[in-house]
Amino acid sequence: MVTGFNLSELQSASAKGPLIRIVIAKHAGSAPRETGTSMLVGTDWQTGTIGGGALEYEATEKARNMLAKASNTQILKVPLGPALGQCCGGTVTLVLERFTTATLPDPKTEIFARAISNATVEPLSVTRALANMRSLQDRRPLVFNDGWLIEPLQETSHPIWIYGAGHVGRAVVETLQGLSFDIIWIDTAQNRFPAEISGHATPLIAANPADVVRHAPANAQHLILTYSHALDLELCHQVLLRDFASLGVIGSATKRARFTKRLRVLGHSYAQITRMTCPIGNRALGKTPKAIAVGVVADLLSPSAVQTTRKEATL
Repeated sequence: MVTGFNLSELQSASAKGPLIRIVIAKHAGSAPRETGTSMLVGTDWQTGTIGGGALEYEATEKARNMLAKASNTQILKVPLGPALGQCCGGTVTLVLERFTTATLPDPKTEIFARAISNATVEPLSVTRALANMRSLQDRRPLVFNDGWLIEPLQETSHPIWIYGAGHVGRAVVETLQGLSFDIIWIDTAQNRFPAEISGHATPLIAANPADVVRHAPANAQHLILTYSHALDLELCHQVLLRDFASLGVIGSATKRARFTKRLRVLGHSYAQITRMTCPIGNRALGKTPKAIAVGVVADLLSPSAVQTTRKEATL
């Protein structure tokens, strides 16, 4: 998933010293990753991926050479063919930029536009691209025109609220690591969470998790994975009372049928209830927590899969 210009990640990483950000500025034909995908390279570390293989290896080597020479920028147009030991058949244009804590853009900047080549005068194509991005007519994560790189500074992220820190909840949170989701992880007590929680998820303790649903943003995706059917039902009720992007509930077809009847009694329409996905995951993958998590995350990464959820015949 393309995450855009992740300033917070760069701020944290550059505290360790100068680094090179490698971003796919353009791609044509078959390529391992899409335009806007990036990775960071330090003198003795790297994070993220632009697709792996020979392309990433060579780009990483060039990045470390830039660090050794204190070079600031480099543009690489790479054919993904036999010379690289690959058979994709496409091409990618990579932009390599050196950043330090002193050269990062101002956090108040909405769009980060800079010349990668030696150009000093902003060309008309860049002026137009900036205007289109600011007016939201152009929502691409990156534009590379006439030697200028233009990216919205704000990271593209997707809020997901996960209720329940049991086996499935832990597997889902683990599987989401490295993807562009802002995770709020909710349960009733500290001891229900694992001893160590990765920084990509924010734990939230609530005596009654249903009370915190009202604080979720309207574009949040909700996953209900608790130990209690009664709590699951109350959480569904609270989510359905407000705007949300998607709602998934662990369970079975029988649980869905029961919840449908009870949610109808609570005043929810059939149209609203059909937005609830239950069961979640892909049963063909298995019923283990990890198998369920893989299916759930695949749905989260596929908007069409979320919108075309299974519906019970009774609906």
